[in-house]
Amino acid sequence: MILNALLSPEFFNAALRATTPILFATLASAVASKSGITNMALEGIMLFSALFGVIFSAAFQSAFLGLLVTMILGGFIGFILAFFVLKLKTDEILAAIAINLIATGGTVFMLLTVSGDRGVSSSIKSLQLPRVTLPIIENIPFVGEIISNQNVLTYLSLIMVVIVHILLYKTPLGLRIRAVGENKDAAESVGISSRKVQYTALIISGVLASIGGFFLSGGYMSNFTKDMSAGRGFIALAASTMGGNTPLGGFLVSLLFGAAQAFANIMQMGASIPYEIVQMLPYITTLVGLGIYSYSLMKKRQRLSGK
Repeated sequence: MILNALLSPEFFNAALRATTPILFATLASAVASKSGITNMALEGIMLFSALFGVIFSAAFQSAFLGLLVTMILGGFIGFILAFFVLKLKTDEILAAIAINLIATGGTVFMLLTVSGDRGVSSSIKSLQLPRVTLPIIENIPFVGEIISNQNVLTYLSLIMVVIVHILLYKTPLGLRIRAVGENKDAAESVGISSRKVQYTALIISGVLASIGGFFLSGGYMSNFTKDMSAGRGFIALAASTMGGNTPLGGFLVSLLFGAAQAFANIMQMGASIPYEIVQMLPYITTLVGLGIYSYSLMKKRQRLSGK
C-alpha cells in the first residue's frame, strides 16, 4: 500500500506542496550566504510571517494584501538582523538565535493579545491564497495531477528560482552581492559598499523567507498554530548548503526534503509506526543528506591535495 502511494500522482503533488515553504527559505538562505552572512533567523522569520499572514489577511479580508504586508514585515526583520550584525557588530549566529527565540514565545503572546487564542488562531477568520488550475496541463495524464491545482505560491516558488538565479548571476546587484561574499576587502577597493550590499541581501532574504512563512498559514493550512514552522528554516539552511548556495541546486535539494515530508505524511496514515518516529523522518533525511554532502566534500579535498 505504501509503495502504491509513493508511485501515485497524489504523492508527487503533496511533495511539491511540502517543498514550497522550504524552497522559499532555501532561496532566502542562498541570497544571504552569497553576501557572506548566514541567515540563521529563517525559522523565526517564517514563524512571525505565518502569524502576520493570518492577522493581516483577516484584517484586510484579502489574502494578497496580507501577503504584501507580511513581505514588508519580513524584510523589516531582515533589516533588524542586518542592523545588529553590521552596525552593532553582534555575532550573526547569536543575533539569529535571539530572533528565533523571540519568535517562539512572541508569536504565542501576540496571538493571545490580538485574539485571545492560545496556540491556534481558531477565532481569526483569515483567508487563503487560491489554488490555480492550469489549462491544457491539467488534462495531461499523471503530470497534470501533479502540477495542476497547486496553490499560487507553489508556482511562485518555482518562478522565484529563476528570478533569484537571474538576480545573482545576471544583474549588477547580484555581481556586487557575490563579490562582497567572496572577498569583502577586494569589493570595497573598487568602490562597492559592502555594508549596503549586505543590508540589501538580508532584506531580500527576509522577504523571501516571509513568503514561505505566509504559505504555512495561508496556503498549506488555513490558520496559525504554535511553532508551525517546525524546523523548516533550519532544513532550508541545510538545503541551501547542500545545493552550493545556488538557486538551482537549492531547488533540487528542497525537492528531496519536500518528498521526505510527504513520505512522513503517508507513513502516518498507512503504517503502524509510532507518530513520533514518523515525524522524525524529514529531520533524519536532513542529517543523512548533510553527512553525505560533508563526506563528498572531504573526499574532494583529499583528491585535490593528493592524499
